[in-house]
Amino acid sequence: MQIHQLKSTVKNKKRKRVGRGGKRGTYSGRGSKGQKSRAGHRIRPGFRGGDNPIWKLFPKQRGASKKTDVKHALFQPIKIKPAILNLGDLNKSFAEGEKVSARILVKKGLIRTAKHGVKILADGELKKKLIFKEIDFSNSAREQILKAGGSVEK
Repeated sequence: MQIHQLKSTVKNKKRKRVGRGGKRGTYSGRGSKGQKSRAGHRIRPGFRGGDNPIWKLFPKQRGASKKTDVKHALFQPIKIKPAILNLGDLNKSFAEGEKVSARILVKKGLIRTAKHGVKILADGELKKKLIFKEIDFSNSAREQILKAGGSVEK
């Protein structure tokens, strides 16, 4: 037996077309007027037709002392953070006396992007003398770099 020879044992049931005269005439069980009586209507969860947007309602509630409470909290600028790296990660990737810059850190795969700058923290121990260029540091990281004999350039 081939797939094109298969036949269904169940008859196809025709859909009842209501609202065209006969026993289900005029309103066809949908009542009269309104969104629910129209063709193709959809009642969506969370549908608030004609209402204020929800963020406009909050400043009008009791206890909202200032307009900045809710409305402006939604539009605060996002803080941009630099890529973070620890001192201990630099020992494996750099040789003695090598230069370290944001571009080199990206090339070596230590950070994904230097778009918002790079900051080095003091986790781990630096055992090599390295030259850092255009990178931010925590205070304790800067001390460790200088202690190891490295230098920091702006």
